[in-house]
Amino acid sequence: MFLDGLDDLDQKIVELLIQNARMSYSDIGQQIGISRVAVKMRVQALEQKGIIEEYTTIINPQKISGAISCYFEIETKPDALMETALRLKENSTVTQIYRVTGKSKLHVHAVASSSEEMEQLIHGTIDQLPGIVECSTNVILSRIKDIKGLRL
Repeated sequence: MFLDGLDDLDQKIVELLIQNARMSYSDIGQQIGISRVAVKMRVQALEQKGIIEEYTTIINPQKISGAISCYFEIETKPDALMETALRLKENSTVTQIYRVTGKSKLHVHAVASSSEEMEQLIHGTIDQLPGIVECSTNVILSRIKDIKGLRL
């Protein structure tokens, strides 16, 4: 598991925070058998090491009427990869960009409020990017498994 590099107490703290990032230090301490102060010190150390990056609210776009989620596999010419990534990064519809191995060089997630907004992303942004060799688009129909608290 991805938490194997942490000691047992830190693993338990992180697992509880993944389940509920708003859990109090006191409640965490009660569940794992250490004091509130010890929990606070361990959480602060995890934050300082960059293991815990942020606390956030996760929105399920499929629960919002009309929202559409897609992912794109984008292959670019080597010299256009970074410019393509930077342009996509500036687009508010794009939620995640990953540089990947294999034929596709970028794996991009996007969430739009409507199919029209997604079409605008595709035709107004992606189709206009320099150096695109190939792009495939996949609409996300449903979420079967989504591990919270783990950024790959």
